[in-house]
Amino acid sequence: MSPVQKRHPSTTPALNGLARDIKRWGQELGFQQLGISDTELTVAESHLLRWLAQGYHGDMAWMARHGERRSRPAELVPGTVRVISARMDYLPRDAQPLDAVLQDGQQGTVSRYALGRDYHKVLRKRLQQLAERITAAAGPFGYRVFVDSAPVLEKELAEKAGLGWIGKHTNLINRRAGSWFFLGEIYTDLPLPVDAPASEHCGTCRECIDICPTRAIVAPWRLDARRCISYLTIELQESIPEELRAPMGNRIYGCDDCQEVCPWNRFAHATAETDFLPRHGLDAPQLVDLFAWNEDTFLARTEGSPIRRIGHVRWLRNIAVALGNAPSGGAVIDALRARANHSSLLVREHVAWALRRHGIDTHPTEHRTQGEAP
Repeated sequence: MSPVQKRHPSTTPALNGLARDIKRWGQELGFQQLGISDTELTVAESHLLRWLAQGYHGDMAWMARHGERRSRPAELVPGTVRVISARMDYLPRDAQPLDAVLQDGQQGTVSRYALGRDYHKVLRKRLQQLAERITAAAGPFGYRVFVDSAPVLEKELAEKAGLGWIGKHTNLINRRAGSWFFLGEIYTDLPLPVDAPASEHCGTCRECIDICPTRAIVAPWRLDARRCISYLTIELQESIPEELRAPMGNRIYGCDDCQEVCPWNRFAHATAETDFLPRHGLDAPQLVDLFAWNEDTFLARTEGSPIRRIGHVRWLRNIAVALGNAPSGGAVIDALRARANHSSLLVREHVAWALRRHGIDTHPTEHRTQGEAP
């Protein structure tokens, strides 16, 4: 937030009117709801530090490296006094039903949020447009836009802004919209009026805890990321622990089980954003077909997608696990054998495990150097 010559509203009535305009402009830009909060996150900070101390962040060292800047917005962006939080629905209307894909062991499941265009780009552009609209109406002001791109406690800030409450699975839930939505923020020096925080409505429900395939939700509101399939398939750089591979089933990028089972998602709304609609058939892809992608195909099919960030090798690693959990058959075994001597040790290891699951012992050759196959 660079210093600017301020001429924005300073009276209470003017700021109240500006806050109302900001929410209206945000909806015109495609957000379903906006809210405004202060920057006080003392309780959230204590929870974060306890979670980090327990090692639940796994290999995500960056979560600890940023320290208290995550829970102290004014230290991350000097001058910040308010945070504008926004949410945008992403559930695609015409995607294949998740439960049907999960039950078909020959298909792979991709988290609903990653079926279309990378949400970071979509939300960041809209939030920037919102900031420019505020500037046009109120004059230059200090701000910075975030979409999962810096140490920001986005769910805690959204809860304070009244967009929903943090459920027992640690996702944000809205009473009228469920949890299938993205979040983004504008840190600002505008002293806007704040909204009332949301109250919690999980009650005695524990469906998200009971459904988790790897028992990653170790207690209400406590997620051990090291066991979470989203972490294992997206964040983890190395081998997936063997004891967690079978419970992963056919989930090859992320996991939506805790959201899918949440009773509040009966109120979820399908997205109107065409950018979030499924591309390349990833809502119900055949595992054998995906496993045959070479690196060039992977890069072409994941262009503009959040999936690209894991790279081709980890993509193959994840699919190898799913193929190991798939029903045995000639096509599955042939696909695995075709990658048994892959140039990456990471891929070879998971392929060998998958073949053993189908009763086939293999000893991949080790003379090739680690790296991605052509």
